[in-house]
Amino acid sequence: MQPVTQYARSGDVHVAYQAFGDGPINLVLVPGFVSNVENYWDQPDLARFLTRLASYARVVTFDKRGTGGSDRVSELPGLDVRMDDLRAVMDAAGIEQAALLGISEGAPLSILFAATYPHRCRALVLYGSFSRFSYWFATDEALAAFFGYVEKAWGTGGSIQKFAPSRANDAAFQRWWGRNERLGASPAAVTALMRMNSQIEIGGVLPAVRVPTLVIHRTGDQVVNVAGGRDVAAKIPGARLAEFPGSDHLFYVGENADDISDAIEEFLTGARGSAVADRVLATVLFTDIVGSTEKAASLGDRRWRALLDDHHAMVRGILTRFRGHEIKTTGDGFFATFDGPARGVRCARAIADEVRSLGIDIRAGLHTGECEIIGDDVGGIAVHIGARVAALAGAGEVLVSSTVKDLVAGSGLRFGSRGVTPLKGVPGEWQIFAAESSISPAP
Repeated sequence: MQPVTQYARSGDVHVAYQAFGDGPINLVLVPGFVSNVENYWDQPDLARFLTRLASYARVVTFDKRGTGGSDRVSELPGLDVRMDDLRAVMDAAGIEQAALLGISEGAPLSILFAATYPHRCRALVLYGSFSRFSYWFATDEALAAFFGYVEKAWGTGGSIQKFAPSRANDAAFQRWWGRNERLGASPAAVTALMRMNSQIEIGGVLPAVRVPTLVIHRTGDQVVNVAGGRDVAAKIPGARLAEFPGSDHLFYVGENADDISDAIEEFLTGARGSAVADRVLATVLFTDIVGSTEKAASLGDRRWRALLDDHHAMVRGILTRFRGHEIKTTGDGFFATFDGPARGVRCARAIADEVRSLGIDIRAGLHTGECEIIGDDVGGIAVHIGARVAALAGAGEVLVSSTVKDLVAGSGLRFGSRGVTPLKGVPGEWQIFAAESSISPAP
């Protein structure tokens, strides 16, 4: 659901924004210190969060001037000028009044806007918020260390160690985050922006906020200390504070990301929406590259990235050939579903055979079972079984559960027994089979 990026005119500056969803509530998402609205949709967790917002609201989000798709400026402005940009975006989107969802550095801007233009703000949700910069960088030494990162490593995604510790070992996520850094702002712009942010002090404004306010913060947030959120909640009259465990600063990752979404929806609508789930029989396929860590180390970052791009393009082409539906990429692998087990097995076998031309081997596993379809995602015990089966496979091997083997009887596919084994976290013992190598044409 990639929306079209549009531009609002704020003085002489063009501010990039997107509008999506058609719910009865107007909601403006005010981003953190750097963003790129077009890059949002390439990250499945963030895209799912935005889609959830769009299920009950008309959502508008934007890149602040000097960042993302908005005009670059010779001098980054203070919060007052940024308020003008926020107002210009609302005007361009035809929104007279909206709830504001202020994220991190976007929270002080949202607070100031709500206090200044209460007739245009119906409610305020603040995540990872603060009223003064010291809650973000407590010392000059900490800020200097960040500037050192910007100078030497901006664009690598290395800051994910702080922003999303739970994804610190997720190479695919770090690549996306590195792209977000590069597309969000240049190193010089980031430095200038943070120097401007270091002047933030809006503690005196907090008591002037007169709209319903929800303050959300993770207690172990590694970027903005939870004391910042507690301070904001204590000083805004009637504000509610919702604390969640965890160390991630990014609101859309971590085990309780859905709980955070629930809290936002309940506050804005008065009810916690129930996820719309359909249950269907599907064949799930998991693949990944064997020895990827060693391969990446031997090739180096640039050649490994190029190899991954070739691998992803090849796998997607094969999935299309066999009518597979890509659910997500999982690092160096894929999670896909099929409406027929025989096509799933043939597809997996084709992937295993054809990627060898790239000088790599993959392992794959399949299982057929009842799956829960929630939006664009797939869950349920069948998914866990498929992943566990894949984990047992060796280089170039396609393993299937006995359920898959039984369902493809008469298809011409041949299997060899790999014995009976328990699957971690799944009750009972499971008979596993290996699909023999042969590429059959897609039906």
